[in-house]
Amino acid sequence: QVELVESGGGLVQAGGSLRLSCTVSGATRTNVAMGWFRQAPRKEREFVAAIGRKFGATTKYGDSVKGRFTISRDNAKNTVFLQMNALKPEDTAVYYCNAGETTVALAASATLWDWGQGTLVTVSS
Repeated sequence: QVELVESGGGLVQAGGSLRLSCTVSGATRTNVAMGWFRQAPRKEREFVAAIGRKFGATTKYGDSVKGRFTISRDNAKNTVFLQMNALKPEDTAVYYCNAGETTVALAASATLWDWGQGTLVTVSS
């Protein structure tokens, strides 16, 4: 059974930065695209960013985070990262990671695995 463990969230002031990590264990497939999603209170879960399967793979971002967030992955450690800069109060949400067949699929919220617990990011104004 696949387990997704997100970490790195916390409380930060507007304009600050955080780096989230997601470690995958128990997966029988590793040749998958990986992505980050977020869910703010009383809102639907939304796509944030995705990265393709291989080193140097293509990336895809939600419009609201383009130019501020960067996704990366370390396949040797089964870990995907989300570097978040210039954070805004509207970035406040629980952040989740998941896998998909492609970055396009992830952008359409087509995910492969059950969701983890997520990590809470709170941005104060």
